[in-house]
Amino acid sequence: MLGVTVGVLVLVWLERKISAAIQQRIGPEYAGPLGIIQALADGIKLFLKEDIVPAQGDVWLFNIGPILVLIPVFLSYLVIPFEYNVILANFSIGVFFWIAVSSVVPLGLLMAGYGSNNKYSFLGGLRAAAQSISYEIPLALSVLSIALRVIR
Repeated sequence: MLGVTVGVLVLVWLERKISAAIQQRIGPEYAGPLGIIQALADGIKLFLKEDIVPAQGDVWLFNIGPILVLIPVFLSYLVIPFEYNVILANFSIGVFFWIAVSSVVPLGLLMAGYGSNNKYSFLGGLRAAAQSISYEIPLALSVLSIALRVIR
C-alpha cells in the first residue's frame, strides 16, 4: 500500500512538472526540495477551504447534489469483479444494478445546479446532466446488448 501511495505521489509530481514545462511556466518547485511536498500542501488547502453556500440558494439541494453524484460511483464498485470469484456484493443482476445506480447521477447534477439559485449554475448543471445522459444511453445499450446475447 505504501508503494502505491508513493507511486501516485511521484506520478502527480511528474504530471505537474511536465505540464509546467509544456506550458512554459514555473512548476511546483517552491514547496519543499524540488516541489515534492506540493501534494501535501494541496491536501492541506483542500481541508481548510471554506464551504460557501449562496445566500439565496437552497442549502439542502446545494449540499445533497454532490453527495447524490458520488454515492452511485462508490456503489458501482460493489459489482465489479476484482479477481476470479472476488466480488464485493455478488448480485445476480450485476450489470443491471450498475446501470440503474449510475442513472441517478444526472439528478444530483441537476440538484446541485438548481440549489444555487443562479441561472448560470443551473444551466451548467443542466448541461452536465445532459452530457451524462448522452454518454449513458449508448453505454447502457451496448452493455445490455452484450448481456442479452450472453443470456441466450
